[in-house]
Amino acid sequence: MIRLLAFLAVVFALGLGFAWLADRPGEMLVTFNGYQYQVTLMVAAVAIVAVVAAVMIVWWLIKSLWNSPYTISRYFRVRRRDRGYQALSTGMIAAGAGDGALARKKTKEAAKLISSDQEPLINLLDAQASLLEGDHEGAREKFERMLDDPEMRLLGLRGLYLEAERLGDRNAARHYAGRAAAVAPQLAWAAESTLEELTERGDWDGALKLVEAQKSTRQIERDAANRRRAVLLTAKAQALVDSDPNAARTAALEANKLAPGFAPAAVIAADLVIRQNDVRKASKILETAWKAEPHPEIAELYTHARPGDAVLDRLNRAKKLQELKRNHAESSMAVARAALDAQDYATARREAEAAIRMDRREGAYLLLADIEEAETGDQGKVRQLLSKAVRAPRDPAWVADGVISERWAPVSPVTGKLDAFTWRAPMERLGHLIESDADVAVPAIAAAPPAASAEQAIDIVADAPTGKPASTNGGEKDLAVADAAGEAEAIGQGSELPPLPDDPGVAPEDEAEKSPRRFRLF
Repeated sequence: MIRLLAFLAVVFALGLGFAWLADRPGEMLVTFNGYQYQVTLMVAAVAIVAVVAAVMIVWWLIKSLWNSPYTISRYFRVRRRDRGYQALSTGMIAAGAGDGALARKKTKEAAKLISSDQEPLINLLDAQASLLEGDHEGAREKFERMLDDPEMRLLGLRGLYLEAERLGDRNAARHYAGRAAAVAPQLAWAAESTLEELTERGDWDGALKLVEAQKSTRQIERDAANRRRAVLLTAKAQALVDSDPNAARTAALEANKLAPGFAPAAVIAADLVIRQNDVRKASKILETAWKAEPHPEIAELYTHARPGDAVLDRLNRAKKLQELKRNHAESSMAVARAALDAQDYATARREAEAAIRMDRREGAYLLLADIEEAETGDQGKVRQLLSKAVRAPRDPAWVADGVISERWAPVSPVTGKLDAFTWRAPMERLGHLIESDADVAVPAIAAAPPAASAEQAIDIVADAPTGKPASTNGGEKDLAVADAAGEAEAIGQGSELPPLPDDPGVAPEDEAEKSPRRFRLF
């Protein structure tokens, strides 16, 4: 575009010049070698321009002839390079599609047309073709050769990492990931694998440095980085609580500052602060965490923050927690437990029943059974409440990758993932209680697995009006043999249980039709 404008400007200038000369006629006399040449000024101007143009054309022709060998060779070189890149592109597409034969063919074609030093992607295509052909040893050798090239080093580490993961060699995989993370912490795969390794061996300081590097490179958002730091600091505080209480207290308080609603951080921070007799500060920490999400460990530590308190003082502290989080089952449970300890059975019963209305679960029925036994000693009602507890959903627990733990842990014992444990109701206890004002509907429960013996089958007769039990989904019929046996032992002490049906092939629903208030528990 600029050249076109410059050309138009020159033509316009020449046109103006010739027009100016045409308006001012004159003659030019030239004496040369005894001869005089007389021409008009316009002719002389045209002759000069023609000579200059001729010289420029001659110079361009001479230059073109002189550079013609280089121009021709460059043309073929560019054409060869274009063919090579076309082959490389086709090979990469074939490798992505899983066509090993075409990928190998295009690898050879690209290697002939383009030097691997000039285009490192040929090495990647070569390694990918080897993987598609099943030559994993050859692929590993190619990835190892990439480590000598600074430009290809991260690519080689990535390939070796994936190969180690394929072979199940976690140590080798983490070694390669660690080398990559040291050079480029912004790589998610390298940082995550290295973080798992550091947390697995308890190197909390190293894990914290890596998270800080991820945050500085904006690999993870600020909130996510703060959450990870809070988890790691909580784990560090747990590890140092016996050996270095001061360092543990510092780490726990920082974790609580980063995530005030994180219950494990709040509990350990408050516990360490209480050990230094600062109950007021510990109470503020626990109250803030309770407002975010009530947790039984928070309630337990809060009500027992002062060991010398009387049971009524602990009840008042539990009621204060309830004021902070009203209409929550955990608040009612905390008050009910404290009231039971204070022998205030009316308050304990009222709050336990309120907890059941808000969140029908096993622990609330067990607590109500304890209240019933302590207040009235009516074993019939106690057994009825225990039977309801057996069928009720389980209490929330720390769950990660199918593992249920009573205590929080920073990493999953199955996958090694950081911050995998969540506080929720486990799904293993399926089956729930369906009640109405008129009667109690009892779910039918499936037969025990083959490993269970017939002796472990127990019939329970509930004292309730006659009615046909409500059916449940198939997923709600599985119950662990050991748990059921333990519950049945607790329910059946001091009472006679009716025998099993003679026909073992009768389904629970059919049996229920013969005896509506009887159900089988495995």
